[in-house]
Amino acid sequence: MRIMWQGVLDPSTERLAFVSDAEGLFAASEVRTADHSYSYDVALDEEWMFRTLEARRDGGMQLLLERTADGSWLCNGHPRADLSEAIDIDLSFSPFTNTLPIRRLALAVGSSADIVTAFVGADLTVTADPQRYTRMDERRYLYESRDSDFRREITVDDDGFVVDYPGLFRRLPV
Repeated sequence: MRIMWQGVLDPSTERLAFVSDAEGLFAASEVRTADHSYSYDVALDEEWMFRTLEARRDGGMQLLLERTADGSWLCNGHPRADLSEAIDIDLSFSPFTNTLPIRRLALAVGSSADIVTAFVGADLTVTADPQRYTRMDERRYLYESRDSDFRREITVDDDGFVVDYPGLFRRLPV
């Protein structure tokens, strides 16, 4: 499956390839913003549980983020105890990572869940980020940051991939 998104406020374009096979789910993507170019590869298990992220930014910046079988996190090979509550990742420059909790949680309409993500900023730094997802109807989710007043109603397709993230990203035809 191939997907493209366009940044709304901050001009950007993302081209993502997503595949599933006997070993899990895999995404490979390239993102171009006004200031930077990124590429990343994400590996998930068949239940949409995060395994690894390999991210690269122009200028030689790289990040290897891993969640081990026992739930601990490694960032460029170093333990990150501050991420112990995180299950998913959230890339600041891509709407793809909203799909991970949406698919993994499989919320019923009207239900919500509080989660913690390993948030990856534009500079590839990683911090713990508390969030809430509420399923509003079959294709709409309310995303809320639990440590700021940021919130958006995200529209997804039948597979849980973002179609519209108001003010941030919009899906393009491929």
